[in-house]
Amino acid sequence: MSPFVAEFIGTALLITLGDGVVANVILNKTKGNNGGLIAITFGWAIAVFVAVYASKPYSGGHLNPAVSIALAMLGRFEWSMVPMYIAAQLLGAMLGAFIVWVTYRQHFNATEDAATKLGVFCTSPAISKPVDNMLTEIVGTMILILGALFMTQSYNSLGTLDALPVALLVLGIGLSMGGPTGYAINPARDLGPRIMHALLPIKNKGGSDWGYSWIPVVSPIIGAVIAVLIWKQL
Repeated sequence: MSPFVAEFIGTALLITLGDGVVANVILNKTKGNNGGLIAITFGWAIAVFVAVYASKPYSGGHLNPAVSIALAMLGRFEWSMVPMYIAAQLLGAMLGAFIVWVTYRQHFNATEDAATKLGVFCTSPAISKPVDNMLTEIVGTMILILGALFMTQSYNSLGTLDALPVALLVLGIGLSMGGPTGYAINPARDLGPRIMHALLPIKNKGGSDWGYSWIPVVSPIIGAVIAVLIWKQL
């Protein structure tokens, strides 16, 4: 399997399971309706585990532009490969969002609130304060990158099962820091599904909140850069 295909399929798995648990919890008339934040964070952690486990042997299991950029900055990944990886991640995220919509289409129809429908696809701030929202995403991504770097050191390596501690790290970030912005910590995870929200024929869907959309794209990249700078000093 080529790295492009692995990143594409891996990110599609990530979003199918990740956005899928959100749909199950917040859309009307689902079996998991009102399951709460704990269900969502555990669902996303499992999504990360499955997606990284499946794709790591073929592409390294980045599934996140911030990860690809961080590894390139560290000299562990070719800069020339970064655009291809980001394209695969974005397209995979779009496919995953489409699969979630197909699966939950009747439940989207049964849900009246436009903000709830948008929340299945992408993140939004609980309190809209751009500077604070950026800071939250920067810190969350910084923790993700630093934690992953420590966990995947050769002396700590579990091989393919490195996906498990990273998934637990994402679970911790969601439980501890997911409240203010919904912890995007991944530009493709937010932008790809947001694009699909804009394109799909969802009944009474409202806008896609493009005014906020740049924050979960730019902030994780900043967080990744800061994490790399800290790592180099360590």
